[in-house]
Amino acid sequence: MTVNFSNTAVIGAGAMGRGIAQIAAQAGSQVLLLDTFEGAAERGRDAILAQWRKLQEKGKLDAAQLEAFSGRVQIAGSMQDLASCDLVIEAIVEDIEVKRKLFREIEAVVSPSATLVSNTSSLSVTTIATALKHPERMAGFHFFNPVPLMKVVEVVAGFKTDPEVCRKLAGYATQMGHSAVQTKDTPGFIVNHAGRGYGTEALRVAGESVADFATIDRILKDQAGFRLGPFELLDLTALDVSHPVMESIYRQYYEEPRYRPSVITAQRLAAGALGRKSGEGFYRYPDGAMQQVAEPAVPSVDTIPPVWVSPRAARRPELLKLVHALGAQLESGAAPSSTALILVAPLGFDVTTVAAVDRLDATRTVGIDMMVDDAATKRRVLATNPATRRDMRDAAHALFARDGKAVSVIRDSGGFVTQRVVATIVNIACDMCQQGVCTPADLDLAVRLGLGYPQGPLAMGDLYGPTNMLEILFNLQTVYGDPRYRPSPWLRRRGALGLSLTHQEE
Repeated sequence: MTVNFSNTAVIGAGAMGRGIAQIAAQAGSQVLLLDTFEGAAERGRDAILAQWRKLQEKGKLDAAQLEAFSGRVQIAGSMQDLASCDLVIEAIVEDIEVKRKLFREIEAVVSPSATLVSNTSSLSVTTIATALKHPERMAGFHFFNPVPLMKVVEVVAGFKTDPEVCRKLAGYATQMGHSAVQTKDTPGFIVNHAGRGYGTEALRVAGESVADFATIDRILKDQAGFRLGPFELLDLTALDVSHPVMESIYRQYYEEPRYRPSVITAQRLAAGALGRKSGEGFYRYPDGAMQQVAEPAVPSVDTIPPVWVSPRAARRPELLKLVHALGAQLESGAAPSSTALILVAPLGFDVTTVAAVDRLDATRTVGIDMMVDDAATKRRVLATNPATRRDMRDAAHALFARDGKAVSVIRDSGGFVTQRVVATIVNIACDMCQQGVCTPADLDLAVRLGLGYPQGPLAMGDLYGPTNMLEILFNLQTVYGDPRYRPSPWLRRRGALGLSLTHQEE
């Protein structure tokens, strides 16, 4: 197989540059590694060779492959050595003026037919390309760290980028063993843009004192299947990386409410509580290991009161079967008796609103999140309202923990935790499709591979139901009065018509 670019240069021998150089050589390219810091390119090449030796030791490379790969990575002594390269990949500091200066220098050396790309994760490819006499030959080629393991690359078309450049780069990514996704040059491209919902909405939940960080993490992992909770993830990426990205995308979109950052991360960044690398973040890391936060014990309750389930509860037949299976006495009257535990299961509304509108006794009313099929979740989530009595809260907790399934009890919140976080993720993804940032298929693929979500955001919306997503967002808007929750036209129209969120118009 002939590789799309036979002579590739990588400028910047840090973690990203090394990873790109490694997979480019594995694809069959001759690679020149250049770094302006003395000895950095040599250390980068040594690190690449060490990675290949480890792969050989594990039986993933043979001696012939190791020798062939090693012979393809060389050190460039100066910019002039790049003259014969047909592809130059920049992987240096995220400073737009430094990048623009570098590309002017590159263009003066390489041939007019050479392709120039930036590995930028957050800067405008169009703006960087204005430094060039021929901006049509430049694109974004955004890899994720660690490059050999994160099997997705965003191919970013600047305003003047020749479509053939993107086509050729996408093919090259495939030759490298990665999946290429095509995106317009918009703030955050695909992955960092689509990822705005998870952390920012969880921060809003925490900022309302709905639950502590550990509880929110447990809920989103156990109910929705995320590998890491949002606060575990923020600790892993570190706030000195993640908070500036939140602010950057918010500002680049002219303070769009959907991307609003949180004062919580701003304060923690200022305090130096960055996460794992500083030893303290949303969790503590004595000796480098995360200190687990104990989960509240299930309360001991002598008697469970009879249970009355609201006629308007989501998944009401399923909820009735569950309560019966757990051994509680069910009431079937049109209204609850004076001693009953009152259960509501709203979508998007908070428990307070439901109790007030339905004229229920708020002191005995508890909410349960039924957006997710109970059989498909590892955790049940209950919510009190400000008037809920302690005995009723404890009775509900004890009842729903009877079969051993984990239970979290939170304070009142429109959409509990999972509903509002999932709906925010889905809504942002839908709006990306409405803007034409990328195709629905590329969006879901990029997010699954780049963020490790259990499904792509559009598939997630289809799983839980576009009409449910729409109802949750409309009701969240009612509860909070925040334009952050306004549904995207893409979601509103498909939800209203019963179409898949991946549906594209003819």
